[in-house]
Amino acid sequence: MPHRNRVDPFGDLHAVPARGMFTGNRGCLVDENHELVRHHRGDLWITCVLEYEDWRHPLDEPGIWTPLFFLDEAVALAAGHRPCGFCRRPEYLQYQKAVAGSGPVPSAIDLNRMLARERLRRGRGLERGSDRILWEAELSDLPSGTLIVIDGQAHLVNGDTVASFGFDGWGESTPGPTRRVDVLTPPTSVGALQNGYQPVLHESAGRLKSKEPG
Repeated sequence: MPHRNRVDPFGDLHAVPARGMFTGNRGCLVDENHELVRHHRGDLWITCVLEYEDWRHPLDEPGIWTPLFFLDEAVALAAGHRPCGFCRRPEYLQYQKAVAGSGPVPSAIDLNRMLARERLRRGRGLERGSDRILWEAELSDLPSGTLIVIDGQAHLVNGDTVASFGFDGWGESTPGPTRRVDVLTPPTSVGALQNGYQPVLHESAGRLKSKEPG
């Protein structure tokens, strides 16, 4: 039976066999009986590599962080995570600089607080999709790698096309809507994408169409 540790683009947790390209955490999510009891704990939501040196980490140990898994980095960013400053140091520095743009570079604490304000409305429980904060934009204004919501489903933006999310990969590319869209990826991470941050994508997404940083 799979653990309920696979993250969808809304940030909710599911028990599915597919593992994904990245792990990460948002605190200890289990109780003393190793049962999943919370959606997150704290504002530190990071995305990590699956393997780092020879480290081994249990999946459901009380008192320490609980590993979560993502299809790829676009999903992790949409769910409200950022690159880990330890095991993904180069990517973290690139993300940090891209968020800053021409302004001051935010600290890790600043980034955590910014993303926390943009992820969720107040609420409790393991089912949090309805608490996600969405915002509107024109599709043409969104950088490739952003996730949007169409008819309740998450889709990856790639230029003027979109592809639906699945735990095993992205669906076929289709023309994107011409109307304004609901954006799932937090504004902080969309800003990083606009300024040139390149998320690592699952092979089913193909190559992202680049836009001039702005």
